[in-house]
Amino acid sequence: MIIEPRMRGFICLTAHPEGCAQNVKNQIEYVKSKGHIEGAKKVLVIGASTGFGLASRITSAFGSGASTIGVFFEKEPAAGKTATPGWYNSAAFETEAHKAGLYAKSINGDAFSNEVKQQVIDMIKADLGQVDMVIYSLASPVRMHPVTGVLHRSVLKPIGQTFTNKTVDFHTGIVSQVSIEPASQEDIDNTVVVMGGEDWSMWMDALNNAGVLANGVTTIAYSYIGPEVTEAVYRKGTIGRAKDDLEATAFKITDDLKSLNGKAYVSVNKALVTQASSAIPVIPLYISLLYKIMKAEGVHEGCIEQIQRLFEQRLYTGGAVPIDDKGRIRIDDWEMREDIQDRVKELWAKATSENLTEIGDLAGYKQDFLNLFGFGFDKVDYKADTNELIGIDSIKK
Repeated sequence: MIIEPRMRGFICLTAHPEGCAQNVKNQIEYVKSKGHIEGAKKVLVIGASTGFGLASRITSAFGSGASTIGVFFEKEPAAGKTATPGWYNSAAFETEAHKAGLYAKSINGDAFSNEVKQQVIDMIKADLGQVDMVIYSLASPVRMHPVTGVLHRSVLKPIGQTFTNKTVDFHTGIVSQVSIEPASQEDIDNTVVVMGGEDWSMWMDALNNAGVLANGVTTIAYSYIGPEVTEAVYRKGTIGRAKDDLEATAFKITDDLKSLNGKAYVSVNKALVTQASSAIPVIPLYISLLYKIMKAEGVHEGCIEQIQRLFEQRLYTGGAVPIDDKGRIRIDDWEMREDIQDRVKELWAKATSENLTEIGDLAGYKQDFLNLFGFGFDKVDYKADTNELIGIDSIKK
């Protein structure tokens, strides 16, 4: 079939298998170009199919030669219907890993469930024995709690008062005002259940109790802080409460892993174009301005550049992992540089529909968004007939 991007709001309803494969190959080539990282050799990535999780799997495999197990929840293709991009990304990753002689297997299912945790444990026991790195990179708007059976939904809302500020429709470039009503306590609680640290902790407990964590194991989860202009709706809103919980959980997990000399970290990463960030009012406008400035300064990074730097310059330097006063790894250091943030504030004040293409990088935002779904890559012929029915090697029908 001929596959074209079909948009609905901040999501794309189609994905291009060859484009997704090209995206994965580009990331692999980048990691290989940066040289070997003396990192973990047996890696579990929970949330492995897109964004930081996919970049972590690629960096582990092609930077450190690691065996990897990836967990994700993606829609398979059907005749005339494309899979989700994460499905095609994972298929391409496994193909490339196997070509390189690397172990790579995947599990497609609800990572919040006890059943998937058990499947992973069984796979580790059968194939790897133990893992020495666990990446936790889940980004889901809902969670079925495995103990209570209650379905919790996260919300993106400010806390305490209505939030009003600028945003942009990145499809049209129209800058407008957006207002978001404040969250209720129930909204806050639900968001913490979905996006906080409880499931990360449950994963580590399950793996530890099953004896599949190696001595000296490291686990890492990803977070974001961001600038003053987004904090009311992000870091000081419902998601921020969840991130606070996630960050507190790192200390609990480290304590639980003492007998294994294990450590848990939260890495605070840079603002990037993802399916999740595109849904957050204010963030697309902020990213458009930020990208313009960081590209001009020569310090712009995408997911793969960010994670490769995290592994090479933070996690695996041979010395102590550098952390801030709250115990977090900061790989958002270039984004949060004072000169860059001062410039963002200056441009934010003057941003309009008329001047955004000049003062911001809306074209770069759109390009990155299309790339998420496998579109917009030079080496792909999008007019050619494409087989949408791509399978993943290790996932049995």
